Amino acid sequence: MSTYWSEFALVAVAHMIGVISPGPDFALVFRQSIKHGRATAIWSSIGIGTGILVHVSYSLFGLSLLIRESVLMFTVIKYAGAAYFVYVGFKAIRTPKRQSETFRTDVMPPDKHGAFLSGFLVNVLNPKAGLFFIAVFSMIVSPNTPKEIRFAYGLWLTLSTMGWFSLVSVIFTHAPVRQFFIRFGHWFDRVMGVFFIVIALRMATVTLN
Repeated sequence: MSTYWSEFALVAVAHMIGVISPGPDFALVFRQSIKHGRATAIWSSIGIGTGILVHVSYSLFGLSLLIRESVLMFTVIKYAGAAYFVYVGFKAIRTPKRQSETFRTDVMPPDKHGAFLSGFLVNVLNPKAGLFFIAVFSMIVSPNTPKEIRFAYGLWLTLSTMGWFSLVSVIFTHAPVRQFFIRFGHWFDRVMGVFFIVIALRMATVTLN
């Protein structure tokens, strides 16, 4: 059992370093927090965490090896993710300047299903996330580790991801922070849009090597 605890510690630390690093998940939650508020951002956080389950599942059942060995499958996932990120980026770039320091009332935030789906797609369609879990489950987790223990690892990764991004949602919906970004929100949206497109271009160049 002590072996599994040390293995779990390595998995948890590697994951935490990855999840707190600026990337598409963080960018989405950050933008949802400022643009649409806490509830929308938290639902997106739950979607991101659920996306982690997808990566964990194919790692648990050996599909990670298939993805790693199949250039076609990896390429399809890679370009689908890049296309989605370009779409999100251009939408953000086209954000008009607000006429006041409040959000436009004619732009409705996505409902909880839409917010959840946004987070889910951003995570699942990110090939770097897939490569991360392939690396974790092939290089850190022993092939002899029982599947129920691996599932427990995956459950922790999912819940900790949801927890981290929910915390981000709370921080950036704190009134003074949010009001600052509301005031300069159109510039923030445009910068984030460029960021998403840059991520898409980087995603398009990711290789299996």
